[in-house]
Order: sequence, then C-alpha cells, then structure tokens
Amino acid sequence: MEAQAVKSNLVLILDYGSQYTHLITRRIRKLSIFSLCISGTSPLQSIADLNPRVIILSGGPHSVHADAAPSFPEGFLDYVEAKGVFVLGICYGLQLIVQKLGGEVRIGDRQEYGRMEIEVAARASGLFGSKEVGDRQSVWMSHGDEAVRLPDGFAVVAKSEQGGIAAIENRERRFYGLQYHPEVTHSPEGMETLRCFLFNVCGVTADWNMEDVMEEEIKTIKALVGPEDHVICALSGGVDSTVAATLVHKAIGNRLHCIFVDNGLLRYKERVRVMETFETDLHLPVTCVDATEQFLRNLKGIVDPETKRKIIGREFILIFDMFAQDLEHKLGKRPNFLVQGTLYPDIIESCPPPGSGRTHSHTIKSHHNVGGLPKDMKLKLIEPLKLLFKDEVRELGKILNVPQGFLKRHPFPGPGLAVRVLGDVTEGNALEILRQVDEIFIQSIKDAGLYDSIWQAFAVFLPIKSVGVQGDKRTHSHVVALRAVTSQDGMTADWYNFEHKFLDDVARKICNSVRGVNRVVQDITSKPPSTIEWE
Repeated sequence: MEAQAVKSNLVLILDYGSQYTHLITRRIRKLSIFSLCISGTSPLQSIADLNPRVIILSGGPHSVHADAAPSFPEGFLDYVEAKGVFVLGICYGLQLIVQKLGGEVRIGDRQEYGRMEIEVAARASGLFGSKEVGDRQSVWMSHGDEAVRLPDGFAVVAKSEQGGIAAIENRERRFYGLQYHPEVTHSPEGMETLRCFLFNVCGVTADWNMEDVMEEEIKTIKALVGPEDHVICALSGGVDSTVAATLVHKAIGNRLHCIFVDNGLLRYKERVRVMETFETDLHLPVTCVDATEQFLRNLKGIVDPETKRKIIGREFILIFDMFAQDLEHKLGKRPNFLVQGTLYPDIIESCPPPGSGRTHSHTIKSHHNVGGLPKDMKLKLIEPLKLLFKDEVRELGKILNVPQGFLKRHPFPGPGLAVRVLGDVTEGNALEILRQVDEIFIQSIKDAGLYDSIWQAFAVFLPIKSVGVQGDKRTHSHVVALRAVTSQDGMTADWYNFEHKFLDDVARKICNSVRGVNRVVQDITSKPPSTIEWE
C-alpha cells in the first residue's frame, strides 16, 4: 500500500479526537480512494513523507481557545500552500483553519448539537456543486465554539437554521471547511458533499482497490522476508489471521509455519471445528498447541480486563518463541518473523490518550495484538492487514479464494472468552457455562437464518447471581447476557432487534439446558456509548 500510484491520491486525515474520525476514513475508502488517519499533532515531516493530495482536519472535543488545544505542526500552512494540497476542516478542523489564518472563533451563544437544517448560501460552491442558493439539507452538528469572522478571502457557502456559519471556502488557496459532520449517516447528503469535494474540486481519482492492495502487500512481504527466512503465523480461527496467513503463504510458500493455540478460552468445540477447516478447506499446514493449563494458571485470580489482555498477550508470545525454537531444531534456522491479523480498528482503538504526544483520541481498549505484546519480543511482526477494516479484509479474502462460509464468520476477540467472563475466568465453571450458553445462542441465530444479517453475536457471563424458581424450588444461579450487533467495520454498531418470540425461545433453551443459569438478559446498547465487547 505504499505504491506511488496510491500515494499520489492519498487523502490524509489528521485526527483531533472526534469519535467520528474513523468514519471519514471509511467513507472515503468507499469511494475507492485510499485514506489514512494519523495524529493531528504529527510532525510535518511525517505528513510530507506521505505526500497527500488532500488533508482533512477532523473534529474533536477541544476548544481552540484551550491552552493545550491540539493543532497542526509549525510550517503546515506554508507546506500545503507550496505543494498545492487541498485542505478540508471538519467541525474543530474548520475552527482551526479560521483561527490560524487570521479569523475569529468564539464560544458560541447558541451551541449546536444533533440534527439541524443548513441552507446553501453561495451558488456553484466547491463543496455543494450545482446546488442553488436556498437549497436545504439535514446535517449533524456537534460544536460549542463558532466561527464569527472569516479570514480574508474566505466565503460563507452555507449557514445553519440558527444563522451560524456551516460551511466556508477559499478556492484560490484551496481551504474548505464544514462546521458539521458529513461522515455520519445523520447527514444524509454528507457522502455526496465528500464526493463532490474530492472528485470535482480536488481531482482525486478512484484508483484504489483490493487487487492492488494484495499485489502491493505481497511485494512488501517479499521485500521484508529474506529468501531464506522462515515465518510463524499465529492462527486464531478468525477471519483476520486466516486471511493474513493466506496472503503471506501466497508470498513465501512453505516457509510459512502456522500455529493454533488452544488457550482454554475458546468457544464450544472451537478447536476441533477450526482445525478441520484449516486442513480440509484452506489446506494450511498448522500445528496445534494445547496451552490451556498454562493460560488458566496465569489468569487465576485476575479480574482487571486490561491485566487479562496483557497476560494473554505475553503467554502467546512465550508459546510462539518456543515454537520458533522447535522449528530451529528441525530447519536448522530460527524463524525471525511473526504474522498477526491486526486490523486498522485495532490500532485506532488502542491509541494512547490525550497528553501522550501521539494522538488526541481516547483509548477504548488495548488490543492484545497491539497493546499486549511484550517489549522484549524476539520475533519481528508482520501485520499485512493493519491498514484495513474488517469488510476490506473479507473482500481481500474473497480474492485470495478463502471459502465464503469462513469469511462470514463473526469476529472473535483475541483474548477469547477471557473478556466475556466478567471477573476471574477460572472461578467455578464460568467458562463451561458460557460455552454452552453461547453455543445455544449462535445455533439459534443460524437456525433462524439471521447469522449473515448480524455483525457479531455472543453471550457474556456476568459476575452476579439472581434468585429464580426452577423445578418447583428456589434457586440462586448465574445471570448471562446476550449481545448481537449490526455494523460495517466494528467501529460503530447498533444492537440487533430480535423478534420477541426468538428471544423467548432462546432464553427458555438456555435456562432449561444449562445448569447454573436462571436468568437471561439482552444488551441493547449501541457503540458508542458502549463497545461491542463488554471488557
């Protein structure tokens, strides 16, 4: 993904902490344009090295008046004007442009949040194309500050129904701004605005596709891995690691050695089912290692989810190192690389919090592929999917002839059931209860023909008990939660609205079949404010 043909059309997003920043990247990629997101305070050289054609300044929770308000690096304005780079500021990004170019931003008397109507105020705008003055559309606002005086040469091209500045542009200097979020679905015409800006104004071409990604990644892998080097791939049974393994296998052939670790945190009969798939459908040579006792011993008594992730990441690497030593004895050469199916959302959601100097987005979770790896790891990482979203990985897998049934599998977290058993995973028979409940839930979804309509579905073991009546006697048993969501890439999600009869049937099956459970609840929270997983 470093080809000059791609880079010449790169749309680079500078992230200032908006919860919607990742959606900008997704929307632009849907237009077959390559887009990347980096910290808004990245050094100028980091920006220049990427040679972007367009830079988008994201929204964010900050005020430009705050002492520690994030901003683009020194020399940024001179760079973009000298290089002819188009700049679009969204929300906070618009305010940053206005303030830095000599305009005025004030704390708004009329703060604007949520859905609002805006009206086009200038004909033949670069942002709104052929729309006429007075044309209206619904958008999603989220700001407290407002631009009240524009820099010289800027024009107001749209206003909100309250009279506030909603869109600005200086076509000669190639600066544009939107006070609302075009990337969210609550702005129905936002996608068309982005399309108009990128294609008609910036002249970007739609030349990014998965075939190019595959070829470029194969070249990158071959350049990184020497002709005599061997590579280990950690297969989890999920789509990500499987596509990553298939891609690396295509690049280096039998010098790839796959390992599947049973860490005791897998779903019902997962080990048997996954190994059959690897051998029968994918024809990948895989060594299965049973490390159940090792993982559960180290997780005993641990209740903090971040600590769980760190322990699991550490134990995985110890096993991979041992596997590498065994291969060294067999091959006479120690493998130097480890393949992981890390995705772009894993990196985005594992970023450090504000004040770290690397980004202004808040950490949602540390992914075990990103945050759980020890600093002294001996193996070098190969992460061929780290710039892709889940749906893009599935598209790549299809090109690589990974079976369609496998590509449709719901995501399963790297730490496995450790983040679905809230509390100590080794306490009582929590893992076995969860496996049985989860199997009933997923099989019921499949039997109802709903599996492909749901992004991810699973059960959660809660650290509480409730009073119930089973077999004509009082019980004090466990509570489990059911979660099912719809999504495109896992970055945002809505809960799946099952029919009442389906939920009734599933709850009855669980309580009648799984000893130790007397209450079933459903999680009906979207992301945000929640994450998809509970821990």
